[in-house]
Amino acid sequence: MSNKLIHTPTLAAITDHSPTSATFVIEPLHTGYGMTLGNSLRRVLLSSISGAAVTGFRIEGVSHEFTTLPGVKEDAITIMLNLKGIRFKVFSDEPQIIRLSKKGKGVVKAKDLQLNADTEVVNKDHVIATIDDAKSAIEAELLVETGRGYRALDEQATDKKTTDMIMLDALFTPVLRVRYKVENTRVGQITDLDKLLISIDTDGSITPREAFEEAAAILVNQYTALAGQTKVEAGASLAAGETSTEGGGDEADEPAELMTSIEDLNLSARTTNALVNNDIQTIKDLVSLSEAELRDLKGFGNKALDEVKDKMAELEL
Repeated sequence: MSNKLIHTPTLAAITDHSPTSATFVIEPLHTGYGMTLGNSLRRVLLSSISGAAVTGFRIEGVSHEFTTLPGVKEDAITIMLNLKGIRFKVFSDEPQIIRLSKKGKGVVKAKDLQLNADTEVVNKDHVIATIDDAKSAIEAELLVETGRGYRALDEQATDKKTTDMIMLDALFTPVLRVRYKVENTRVGQITDLDKLLISIDTDGSITPREAFEEAAAILVNQYTALAGQTKVEAGASLAAGETSTEGGGDEADEPAELMTSIEDLNLSARTTNALVNNDIQTIKDLVSLSEAELRDLKGFGNKALDEVKDKMAELEL
């Protein structure tokens, strides 16, 4: 191997500790690149992965955050903090209005929210409030939006629908914690290579693998925009083995273009995840569906449909 080339690494292993926690092993890396990739991935994972959060609320009988509700144990500030702890999956880019109506004595939890087709609650047992009086009730509306990173209260946009809401600052990121460490590794006679182990914990609205791939895609887009027309030849992976091409079966007769992975189409992360989650892995799987069937896919909205149609037109399919 020429030492003038920077060889490409491989995602050597993924260890799932739980549905919301996993460790990714990347090796072998060029000398010093364990720290370079680990730090950049960690920063993007913690600051730039898309998520959803409550950005405003309206409760009947509450005019400001210092109000107390008759028959309710918590005051408005405590309820406000509890609302910020609800984690959502949102399958639309549009703001969502979620309603809550709970009467009678008992604990009000996130599972009591009246959701629409574009929203899911991840932590359904999360406590919102406690009603102490059997004759009391909570009637509320929540504004749920998607975004990235942290949005301060003074950056919130308001419209006619939300002017009477109490607005909240919002932490959208679904990634709770990222840790990484760099170890030494070797391939053959080359002994000064790096191995990167990066552990990701999420809130359950996204899997660690989805977060990892979205972070990598964001970095690719940023660096591609800066690289201009400059191309650098990359060395092949030192750990790459030979791939068998025998036993092609029916897929061997398909045009190579149709077997292109959905993840290689440069669609948005949201659209890509929606397709993959519905077991649509290749262009062949995609073109076999009608427009009506695409609309029926879970988490697949009009914007995603328009994006796919534009891509298919671009590929002349």
